[in-house]
Amino acid sequence: MRDTTVTPGDKLILRELAKEYAEIAALDVNRERERRIRDIHSLKKDVRPIVWFEQIPWHELNGTGELSLRCQGDFARGMENHIRQTLFRWKHFQGDMVVEDVYYIQKAYGDSGFGMSVQEQTAATDSNNNIISHHYEDQLDSEEKLDLLTLPVVQSYPEKDKANLEAAQEILDGIMPVQLRGYGIEYRPWDYISRLRGVTNCLMDMMDRPELIHKTMEKFRDIFTARNEQMEARGLLDSRFPQMNCTPAYTDDLPASGHAGGPVRLKDAWVWSTAQLFVSASPAMNDEFNLRYLLPFISRCGLAHYGCCEPLHNVISYLRKIPNLRKISASPWTRLREQAEQMGGDYVLSRKPNPAFVAGAINEDVIKKEITETIEVCRETGTPFDYTLKDISTVNYKVSNLTEWGNLVSAVIDRYYN
Repeated sequence: MRDTTVTPGDKLILRELAKEYAEIAALDVNRERERRIRDIHSLKKDVRPIVWFEQIPWHELNGTGELSLRCQGDFARGMENHIRQTLFRWKHFQGDMVVEDVYYIQKAYGDSGFGMSVQEQTAATDSNNNIISHHYEDQLDSEEKLDLLTLPVVQSYPEKDKANLEAAQEILDGIMPVQLRGYGIEYRPWDYISRLRGVTNCLMDMMDRPELIHKTMEKFRDIFTARNEQMEARGLLDSRFPQMNCTPAYTDDLPASGHAGGPVRLKDAWVWSTAQLFVSASPAMNDEFNLRYLLPFISRCGLAHYGCCEPLHNVISYLRKIPNLRKISASPWTRLREQAEQMGGDYVLSRKPNPAFVAGAINEDVIKKEITETIEVCRETGTPFDYTLKDISTVNYKVSNLTEWGNLVSAVIDRYYN
């Protein structure tokens, strides 16, 4: 168990930071933004879109020392890092972030895995950046190797939760309440399969050895179902989650009816799924080798969010088979109008603007053009949307790029929404 001992010096640092955090959390703008997020997920029309930042290159942003940690203990440093990053975002690239008036401790749990780990070679241009190139070794090139996969065993650690909760409560006493928080549901087997095989091998075998792909998906269907059913059984899920796949997730529709305040069930939580390698396969192959294996489980969950970096304009008709689908990603490579016209007002469009536009010198025209197109297309088609800048591998060590991008986007939004 992680040592939760906090020295008097660490406690003093944390309490001073937490007071500033609590002052921001008390501002009414946080409730207004959360309300807008809920309205968007209720598919209300003409709601001002949410501007969201995630997957931030924090290693590039500490030129002023604002993010430098001063605490000594591991537990204290974890709290300090979260608070400092929140304060930094609020100051420099706030967008429509919501600072909650409760300090949350993530529930602790263990996962045994599925009997196989990634074997890879990597290459990096910046040793401090976790965005690097990968070459994956193929470990699942036969049906016999599939037999090496095992069902995961998930274990909750309530004693760790109790210790972490009590330690945070003692630090933040009189400043803000502390609560435990669980997790949303992820069901994305292809993100794992592609790292165990390599993308090219997967795509070739869809044509040359389709039965191997079907058997692989049967295995991973069982793996993901077992993992998430255990997350439910061990009380590790949560229905009031601030984000799902880097996008805002507050909603009035979770938990589901009949929830009386006990453990969160599958049907009370968001589920996120994606299969990014199908950008290089046909919609019919996506349906055959992906969606048919996702539907039985995803349909048991609360609200579904589908997609990540892959363009989805050519599979909307297939995604409509998901009965609880509420949000669909629209990456920088999607044909936006084509996707929005198919979605209409039936789903939220989670627009992912191009992160390359903050990687170097800021070009105001391209940033304004991208948000203007999104606003006009979504208004014309009656499609509610959020605008989430993610996968930000670099800002060239200039936090001002994020600040300027946010200001430019907000200024365009102001012209369309009061």
